[in-house]
Amino acid sequence: MKRMLLRMAFMALAGSLFGTAAQAEGWTPSGSVELVVAAGPGGGNDRTARLLAKVLTEGGYVKAPIVVINKPGAGGVIAQNYLNSHRGSGNYLMITNPALITNPLSGIGTAKYTEVTPVAQLFNEYVVLFTKTGSAIKSGADALAALKRDPGSLTLAVAPGLGAGPHIAAAMVAQAAGVDPAKLRVVPYATAGEAITALLGGHVDLMASTPLNVLPQLTAGAVQALGITSPTRLRGPLASVPTWKEQGTDVVFGNWRGVVGPSGMTPEQRTYWNQVFAKMVAAPAWQKEIDDELAQDDYRDAAASKAFLDQENARLAAILKQLGLAKSQ
Repeated sequence: MKRMLLRMAFMALAGSLFGTAAQAEGWTPSGSVELVVAAGPGGGNDRTARLLAKVLTEGGYVKAPIVVINKPGAGGVIAQNYLNSHRGSGNYLMITNPALITNPLSGIGTAKYTEVTPVAQLFNEYVVLFTKTGSAIKSGADALAALKRDPGSLTLAVAPGLGAGPHIAAAMVAQAAGVDPAKLRVVPYATAGEAITALLGGHVDLMASTPLNVLPQLTAGAVQALGITSPTRLRGPLASVPTWKEQGTDVVFGNWRGVVGPSGMTPEQRTYWNQVFAKMVAAPAWQKEIDDELAQDDYRDAAASKAFLDQENARLAAILKQLGLAKSQ
């Protein structure tokens, strides 16, 4: 009897130690990890997904194979439905930008940010206002002065459509300068390439865009940057571009990139990804990639990401209402 009691005590101790070790190790992906993109190949979210896959794999932060899956269409509904078809799984993540919030607010699709699990915010791409070199508009002050005199005096190209990040950024700048953003003459294009062609062809006066889209034209001297929505000046080819804050218009707007998971993710899964992304964003390899994207690091973990998305929802809902783009309730 004594021997049996000792054996049972040993087994209980061993089980306790094993459980503690397993708990310390925590959850890790089993099988491949999928990075879902709510657009086709080549766009900003697709670039972010492939950049993440590259850095996470080459840096050894994730041991599982990483696959990028493109699920375009229906204002993000197709991608989000696919993500949530794997409810409670930590192996599926989706790349996000402000469209996660603005699409349902403006009636483009029904996929809501509250129906997924915030995992991380990664970085901000800021929006630049461009004009064609040789234009009568030489500075941000020139553009705003013209718009104050007559909000419809200048045409503004935006992509990928009304209510997207570049449109919202330009509207916020106009509003902060005392211009009614709903009175701007905005010309929407499906792609940044089409908007650039219109600007260079003289069909529009201004274009709002994230800078990477227009970098070849900027470095070639074909376009001029009037102002950027970043809190401070960026480095590299954008170092000479003044912020709107420098020019007396206090506007900061980031066309952010983040990561969400399906609904029902466990605390252990969120902890795993918190640890992975915290290590990755601190690495020189990631910082270099962000610089190459002409973006700024803005890492936030799962909890901070949730708070950020709630704040963005309120802010973006207000500007969409002023633009007359908010879906009627």
